[in-house]
Amino acid sequence: MGMGSRTDTIIVVAALALLAGCGSGPTKRAQRPPLPDSVPPSVAGTPAPAPPQPTIVFLGTSLTAGYGLDPDSGFVTLVQQKIDSAGLHFIAVNAGVSGESSAGALRRIDWIMRQPPAFLVLETGANDGLRGQSPDTIRANIQTMIDRIRVISPSTRIVLAGMEAMPNLGDDYVRRFRAIFPALARANHLPLIPFLLADVAGVDSLNQQDGIHPNPAGSRIVAATVWRELGPLLR
Repeated sequence: MGMGSRTDTIIVVAALALLAGCGSGPTKRAQRPPLPDSVPPSVAGTPAPAPPQPTIVFLGTSLTAGYGLDPDSGFVTLVQQKIDSAGLHFIAVNAGVSGESSAGALRRIDWIMRQPPAFLVLETGANDGLRGQSPDTIRANIQTMIDRIRVISPSTRIVLAGMEAMPNLGDDYVRRFRAIFPALARANHLPLIPFLLADVAGVDSLNQQDGIHPNPAGSRIVAATVWRELGPLLR
């Protein structure tokens, strides 16, 4: 896929103010006895910080990064809008990297999982397919990623995004590549987005000039495709 990346990062910081007073003058003021340790901060007069919102990390290629699109037009941003409209409290984090292969995503997975998300949408393999990489190697890389995620954070729910290979690679390669994603979903009991670019791939009016990356209209369809599988899981 094309070069360039866009990673949206949202950091929420809660600051607490501590108020202290002291008396002065010839008459000594009566001092309030100390609060017991068991009294929660809200009772003590200082509001407790709000718990952080759970995140949904979208780990992927330039298709996830939103190559060639304005920040507000990428499908991850559009999914966040759907989350907000549904009144759900999740933050979508775009971890797409343009040009990345499944091997590259595997090298990043420990770093991505330093702060385990509630959900991880895994979109990889498209660049492997463009380069004619072995389907067996692609499948092994993705399986290793799934295994690593589950070791680091068993509570993180993984959603797998399916991809298709270019037809010019031959019928046998296309068939073997297509089979990677449903096979992994079955073996690991994962929700599957059957094809990320369904109803967009190959449609000139929905893609940029390179014929690979969705334009804003195509990105809206991709967001709807993702939401169709992801939305029910968040409720």
